[in-house]
Amino acid sequence: MKRWLRKFENAMAAVAFAEEGEFETARESLKEERTILLALRGGEADRNAFRYALNTCKRIGADMEILYVSEIAAGLLKEFRSQLKKEGIGCGIIQKRGSIEQEIRNYTDAKGDILFVVIEVSEGVNIHNKKADKIMANTWENLKCPLVVVSEGNSAFAT
Repeated sequence: MKRWLRKFENAMAAVAFAEEGEFETARESLKEERTILLALRGGEADRNAFRYALNTCKRIGADMEILYVSEIAAGLLKEFRSQLKKEGIGCGIIQKRGSIEQEIRNYTDAKGDILFVVIEVSEGVNIHNKKADKIMANTWENLKCPLVVVSEGNSAFAT
């Protein structure tokens, strides 16, 4: 219901701008909110996941939210935020405590505009076998949006 009300308010704002001759502003207010959630684990592979999410944001015109639960170096977050700003991509950073899987579920349940989640695969997990597929499916059961898992070799697969 909240999502529908927000869309209705945006439509009414667009009408008001259009009536005043502000057509570009009207078009912008009708633009659908698109957000990709990047979940960071604190490993080196986070850079690969960030690059994947950044490129996707550029292609589809989405903003990025960065969620993390570990102690990630402030310099890494600053670097990511700087790159996003340079590309003109909106960015929010959310720090939580607890398990990354549970915090992702909580966040995507609360926010309806997340297109999908990007996360790097855990070290030592072979993503190309049936047992790993079953573990991934059980871990992310009931997630409200698609999940894209990025491995060290920059390959990605969705669940």
